[in-house]
Amino acid sequence: MSDQDAIDVSREPGHIGHVRLQRPPNNFFSLDMIAGIADALETMDDDDDCRVVVLSAQGKHFCAGADLTSSNSGYTAEDLYAAAVRLFRTRKPIVAAVQGAVIGGGVGLCLAADFRVAAPDARFSVNFAKLGFHHGFGLSVTLPALVGQQMAAQLLYTGRRIDAVEATRIGLVDALAPDDDVLHAATALASEIAAAAPLAVESIRATLRADLADRIAVATAHEAREQARLRATDDFVEGVTATAQRRPPRFTRR
Repeated sequence: MSDQDAIDVSREPGHIGHVRLQRPPNNFFSLDMIAGIADALETMDDDDDCRVVVLSAQGKHFCAGADLTSSNSGYTAEDLYAAAVRLFRTRKPIVAAVQGAVIGGGVGLCLAADFRVAAPDARFSVNFAKLGFHHGFGLSVTLPALVGQQMAAQLLYTGRRIDAVEATRIGLVDALAPDDDVLHAATALASEIAAAAPLAVESIRATLRADLADRIAVATAHEAREQARLRATDDFVEGVTATAQRRPPRFTRR
């Protein structure tokens, strides 16, 4: 599937827009995918009949982040994060329907939404440290805001994988739904939001998010610099190789 087909955009009844990732099974993101999502959200901002957006993914996994085994991405972290910041500047509420693996930058994409409804099989890992890498996609801002500074540090330092129940307990996920009902449950929450006064919802959201997009822009600039520095280390090469080979990494601090 080409990057031009990486997302599907549609309108649902009841003032709901729908953006679906469609690069199964892993839905690895690319610059075109993230920019495409931003384009879709900005278009929906200009559509007065659209009041809320559902973000979902086709296939087994919501998003496994970037494919670090590919050396031909054709874009820089700065390019990607410039597109990511656009997600946070849009005005309509977003409800994410999440299943399967949500890994690395996929967690960052998931946290760009206002709410997350997860299937029981969903599992989350900000696994950057296990790859010898710095986290990105604005997680410096979004993750502590949801789970607290201490829990965010624990998840980032260890790269630990947590299941949907644990993610709900710590505030990363807002609601659980059966595997075959997660999109319906996310759409139901979106419908409840859409039934409220749209000008009031947008105003409240703007107040609650305040300078969030500006803080994401500052954070991603720092994250991109650290990622560039650590990409040049032996530990990064070892981390990616060990992950691909499904073995424990042997880091050397070089």
